[in-house]
Amino acid sequence: MRLAAAVRDTLETTIVGSERLAFAFLVAMLAGGHVLVEGVPGTGKTLAVRVFALALGLAFRRVQFTPDLMPSDVVGTTVFNPKSGEFALRPGPIVANVVLADEINRTPPKTQAALLEAMEEARVTIDGTPLSLPQPFMVCATQNPIEYEGTYPLPEAQLDRFLVKVDATYPSESEELRLLERVAEGFDARRLEERGIAAVTDAAEVVAAQRATRGVTCSPEVRSYVYRIVEATRANPRLSLGASPRAGVAVLLAAQAAAAIDGRDFATPDDVKSVVPLVVPHRLIVRPEAEIEGARSRDVVADVLASVPVPRG
Repeated sequence: MRLAAAVRDTLETTIVGSERLAFAFLVAMLAGGHVLVEGVPGTGKTLAVRVFALALGLAFRRVQFTPDLMPSDVVGTTVFNPKSGEFALRPGPIVANVVLADEINRTPPKTQAALLEAMEEARVTIDGTPLSLPQPFMVCATQNPIEYEGTYPLPEAQLDRFLVKVDATYPSESEELRLLERVAEGFDARRLEERGIAAVTDAAEVVAAQRATRGVTCSPEVRSYVYRIVEATRANPRLSLGASPRAGVAVLLAAQAAAAIDGRDFATPDDVKSVVPLVVPHRLIVRPEAEIEGARSRDVVADVLASVPVPRG
């Protein structure tokens, strides 16, 4: 798919070591979902989202989540106009194509929940008035996994609305040296516009690509493989909460997106295997006794993928 290749090239030529982030963003975009990026400060989470939005040529808004942020600060409100004597709708920053919810776990659940309607239904309700969001619409949220004081962990219902969750990890030695080289040559992440990052697509093409992605064929064997993976998590003794039917749907949509990125009109078991680590782990809950022994949801998913037979043919 030309669009996917162009966006990925822009990300990878601008941000060092962004291959995994680029894949996760593209899967979420083509599948019409949202992405949660987790990583310590300074690993390029916000920068990656900004470059992604620039490459797409879409309307971009950033919301810095803080403990005092109110739902109306995100979705909008109505204000009284003394001249007309009427209330006017004032949409919030959620009304954009790509919305960066920066440090989403720093705001209370009430404000986090303000995103639920937008993420699930692509609309918001402002003082009783529904407002459809522009298409395409995508929430890219970031969170810091090491700070717990003054944070509010996302509830399971909120996590379940993110199609994929990806970790922004430290770069390798060669990648970090290349990063330092770029900075020495004048790269400044605060002035991305000066980098001449050109939009490689637009909203209409993105929506068309999403429709084409939904047309990717998924054979009965692939669908059965998705189910067996999801069902295996429910029977795993190390988990108190396995993957829901929504997780299975998310895996299938993501597999379609992975196939489209690869330029194919049919999904394979390898597409499923490539997206499961992005789609499933954040939807699981590890039993406390297993967690004490060092078990993590990503490890359970890896074991499930290794144990479920891969269909052939």
